[in-house]
Amino acid sequence: MLDDRKLDVLRAIVEDYVSTQEPVGSKALVDRHRLGVSPATVRNDMAALEDEGFITQPHTSAGRIPTDKGYRLFVDKLTTVKPLSPAERRAISTFLEGAHDLDDVVQRTVRMLAQLTRQVAIVQYPSLSRSTVRHVELVSLAPMRLLLVLISSSGRVEQRVVELPMPFDDVLLADLRARLNAAAVGQRLADAASRLSELTGSFPQDDRALVSLVVATLVETISDDRSDERVLIGGTANLSRFGDDFDRSIKPMLEALEEHVVLLKLLGEATTPSMLTVRIGHEQPYQRLSSTSVVATGYGPGDEALATLGIVGPTRMDYPGTIAAVRAVARYVSNVLDDS
Repeated sequence: MLDDRKLDVLRAIVEDYVSTQEPVGSKALVDRHRLGVSPATVRNDMAALEDEGFITQPHTSAGRIPTDKGYRLFVDKLTTVKPLSPAERRAISTFLEGAHDLDDVVQRTVRMLAQLTRQVAIVQYPSLSRSTVRHVELVSLAPMRLLLVLISSSGRVEQRVVELPMPFDDVLLADLRARLNAAAVGQRLADAASRLSELTGSFPQDDRALVSLVVATLVETISDDRSDERVLIGGTANLSRFGDDFDRSIKPMLEALEEHVVLLKLLGEATTPSMLTVRIGHEQPYQRLSSTSVVATGYGPGDEALATLGIVGPTRMDYPGTIAAVRAVARYVSNVLDDS
């Protein structure tokens, strides 16, 4: 364990290196930070930090830069997160509240996150399977054609047209609509599918063929969800600002970011919107991304995450500011989904 003074020196090195992209020397630390000790003491502390693997010297006679281990300790010891300005908070709120459907929410979220952090933003679409049923609607389009609409707690709207072998009278339609909602609303999708499958037997024999067709279509709609595999990425052009931060070339990283399976694994799986993870450098599951860090969290209405969002950038990033931005955007998009 490092004492408080060495932690202060490490914190100063990280902050200066993130700001200047230049290796940090002891004289610079003394000049820029009120560490309360002599340059000789700072040099001794830097030597100890280097021996412990928290900083390294990239070139002879150069200053020091943080290692992945140093960034890890810096993040773990963060006591404050840089707050967003009132203007930034207003911009997030106004921009996201202007969305008119789920796809628009996700697209706006990616753009806002990339703009705030100046990193690569990744947003996973809300999973229908993690959602609950908010409403089921049946609309008669023609005597032998129905429109089935499923609205989930994530704000997702799924529609299916059901072709019928015989007309559906208004009384039966109203009865079925009421029973579908009674069985499904508030239920997790998997539980709703199970309950709906048992519904047909409660109708008179003459109505069961029609009811069975509608129920089967609704259950299929629930079961066909592939939103877990859908992600949106934005802000890749931001990486051009950090070309010197990557070990060899930016190309392998860009190739990795084109693979959605990679993106989903990077984001991980947050079980609550309050859970935030920071993966640094070689903590990444992919060697091609070992020069990057990922800050990710869950989002969704209430206390349960429906999906995850986050950013990818170089390990030399503004962690306090990035963490604040990721948390804020996740909170705002959760509120938008909760109100939709």
